[in-house]
This record gives sequence, structure tokens and C-alpha cells, in this order.
Amino acid sequence: MKNLKSIILAAGLAFTASAAGAADKPTLAFIVNAASDFWKLAEAGVKAAQAELPGYELQFRYPAQGTAALQNALMDDLVAAGTDAIMISSADPKNSIDAFNRIAAQVPLFTTDSDAPQSNRIAYLGSSNTAAGVQAGEIAVEAMPKGGKCMGFVGFLGADNAVERIAGFRQAVEGKGIELVDVRGDDVDFARARSNVDDVLAANPEIDCMVGFYSYNPPKIYEALQAAGKLGQVTVIAFDEDPITLGAVREGSFAGTVVQDPYQWGYQGMKLMAAYLEGDKSQIPADGLIIVPTKKISKDNVDAFAAELKARVGG
Repeated sequence: MKNLKSIILAAGLAFTASAAGAADKPTLAFIVNAASDFWKLAEAGVKAAQAELPGYELQFRYPAQGTAALQNALMDDLVAAGTDAIMISSADPKNSIDAFNRIAAQVPLFTTDSDAPQSNRIAYLGSSNTAAGVQAGEIAVEAMPKGGKCMGFVGFLGADNAVERIAGFRQAVEGKGIELVDVRGDDVDFARARSNVDDVLAANPEIDCMVGFYSYNPPKIYEALQAAGKLGQVTVIAFDEDPITLGAVREGSFAGTVVQDPYQWGYQGMKLMAAYLEGDKSQIPADGLIIVPTKKISKDNVDAFAAELKARVGG
């Protein structure tokens, strides 16, 4: 019995020492704007960074819902728990400036995906959403040489990433006979994202082009067109790399998609924050923008791209 007690005591001490060791590690957090499959690649990037940063604890966090209020509350909770640096894709950066500045006064704060340049964030690491919008417009111009009328679909109409993508698209199609008639928002409500497309199909027969500006919008466009028997009759330009989107590009139902690199946001973001905490600020450019390029995916290169994705997420 005495030996058993000694073993239990030793195991308890070992566990306590291990927990204390983990607690001593600086913690870096990556907060996303919604529970979308799009973020799985960023999560894989954070996991890859963790293997190279054994002295840190890296966390990947989803808010309970995709609202700025819940994101900002999550940041407050993380800071209270001792988190040392945060990177966030804000659902509503324009209305989160005060919250961002409150957090930035306590820990280094970085943005990704959708920037908040008016805040005291240190840097933005992500896509140039304007450039991505231009690439989407280029796909439309190539697919519709005679012009057309497009309807756009997006999550947060007021988010910088949405505003910039839409502006970039309009810039690329200007003078090409292509009109982006309107953009319908859904606030990352997937049922609403689908009903928005259904409503356009029923009420706007003149629309012969659709643009899905957020990762889940193109799959909802695909579902609605398939249900209406109109796949291939409406030109679709997509964003991001949802499997349904890539399948539609492969089969020719979509003209193409513009893909970002969220894996690098997670991977580079964690390493950037770790370096910053260690006093290395050399990676922070004067304008605070660290741009990870986007690229166009067509039927010609979709298989090679899909293979790259599979390798990154481990199959």
C-alpha cells in the first residue's frame, strides 16, 4: 500500500510539473470570424507552426457565433486568461475599433483576412482583397466576352474584405459590358445564403452571372442552380477552395475561383507573433501590411491545386 501511495504521489507531482510547464509557455491565439470549413487550412497552418514553436502554446479559436460582440468577448476572455498575443479575422472591424484598441493596449494584436487599419493593431497578414476582386473580375471578363449582368453574394456587406473584393471586381469589369447589379448579404447564415440565390433565380431572370464572394457562397450557388436545373446556364465566379467549388470548376459548371492562402495566414501568423514577442519587429513593414498572394484557379490547374490542399491538411 505504501508503494502504491508513493507511485500515485509521484505521478501527481509529475502531472503538476507538466501542467506548470505548459502554463509557463507564452500563448498565441488565432480567432476566426465564423465556423466555416474555409478555416480548416488556417488551423492546419497553426498546427504546423506549433511543431516549430515548442516553447509556445498555440490556440485556434472559433467564436460561438460569427458576431463581433462574441469575438470581442472571446478576446477579453483570452487576455484575462493570460494570452500573450492575438491574431483575429474580425466579423465587423469598423464597429470593433474600440474593442480592438482595448485589447491592443494589453497584448500585441494582429489582424488577418479582414483588416482594421484604423485600430491600434500592429499589422495585417492576409490577402489583398482588392487584388483578389480584380482577379475574379478577370475570370468574368474571360468567361463572358459579350458581357452580362451579375449578382453578388457575400456574408458581411460592411466587412473590409467584402467591400474591397466587390470594388476590385467592379474595377476589372468596367467597360467590358459586365455589370455587377447588386450584392446580397447573409451575415454568415448558410440558410439565408441559399435563399438569397433562390430569390434571385425567381425574381431576376435577367441575371446570367453570379459571384460568390465568401467561401460558402459558391457552394450555395451551386446547390440552388442544380435544384433549378440551371447549372451551366449561369456563369459563376467563386472565391476560395470549398470542395464543391473545386468540383464545379473541374466539371466546368463554374468559370473559376480565386483562392487565398489561409494555411500561410495560420503558419506565418503564429511565427510572426512569436518573433514579435521575442523583440524581433523586423518583419513588420512600415505600412503594416503583409500580403500573401491570391491566385486564379481554372479547369486547367484545379487538380494540381486540390492535390496541394490535400497534402497540407494531411489527406
